[in-house]
Amino acid sequence: MNLIRGGSLVPAPWKNGGGVTREIDAEPRGAALDGFLWRLSIANVDAAGAFSTFAGIDRTLVLLEGAGMRLNEANGRVHALHAPLAMASFAGETPIDATLVDGPTRDFNVMVRRDRARATVQAHRREARFVPADDVTIIFCVQGEIAVALNGEARFTLQPDDTLRLDASTARECVVTCVKPEASWLQIGIVITDSSR
Repeated sequence: MNLIRGGSLVPAPWKNGGGVTREIDAEPRGAALDGFLWRLSIANVDAAGAFSTFAGIDRTLVLLEGAGMRLNEANGRVHALHAPLAMASFAGETPIDATLVDGPTRDFNVMVRRDRARATVQAHRREARFVPADDVTIIFCVQGEIAVALNGEARFTLQPDDTLRLDASTARECVVTCVKPEASWLQIGIVITDSSR
């Protein structure tokens, strides 16, 4: 289990130099951009332009703030994200050209190495109770404030950009409560399909 406060995240340039990213967590921790099994980050997108490419990586992007963006794939497919919590999934090697609807955005990024892991991403605006069944479960506060109770005992309060990482053996039950009515949060489940490397 690991509680990661948003204020501790360190800005770094995108792989292609076109923006700023803040890594939240990765496996292995601190892995280079070509060496992670999975990676979670927040990105600031200030201008239209090309996304970095990541061969062999499956990506999910969730809009956190801003009027929205369009992700234009080279094959003509378009992902339109027009409100916070809208999300798009795509292959990391796919050339993507992003256009902004009306000014900068902030985005949450999930990346997993396709041949070794898979991820699911759910957006919530209300309380949820669940049993963490994945190898890694991530709870990320998007807006407002949420409280997380584990096994009816341990309790954590998360504010925007705070993250709680739960590993498989951490909790039998997890209850997430919205402390403020405008609260929203993400639940990410990561399953390791090949741990041999």
